[in-house]
Amino acid sequence: MNFKRGRRDEELEINFIPLIDVLLVIIIFLIVSATFTRTSELQINLPTADASASQEKPLTITVEVDATGRYLVNGKDAKGADVAALSAAMTQVGQTANGKEPTIVISADAKATHQSVVNIMEAARMANYSHITFETQAGR
Repeated sequence: MNFKRGRRDEELEINFIPLIDVLLVIIIFLIVSATFTRTSELQINLPTADASASQEKPLTITVEVDATGRYLVNGKDAKGADVAALSAAMTQVGQTANGKEPTIVISADAKATHQSVVNIMEAARMANYSHITFETQAGR
């Protein structure tokens, strides 16, 4: 029994033209939507010098405060926790500066109160020291 009278089996073929059309549209879309950045560089030749580095280190006064509010000025206990005592301790240490203003390095415990750090900055202001910096440690 042949139910397909007069019909011939057509050979199957893969038509690549629609596939190529789709790929070209995708490529055109990617090219149009891509952003191209141009980086410009300056060619700089830095001058050289034979001078040696300065051997003189700036005077620093390290003021430490722990979580309990205890102050240390250059490793020595500051007598009293008030601003006037801190200012007097900083002035005493700063007298060896030979006319140069020292830099106050505040090293505060992470759990120290904000007021204790403000007290150190106020004591530095009272001692006429305006260069203040904070000591930190690298993240873990």
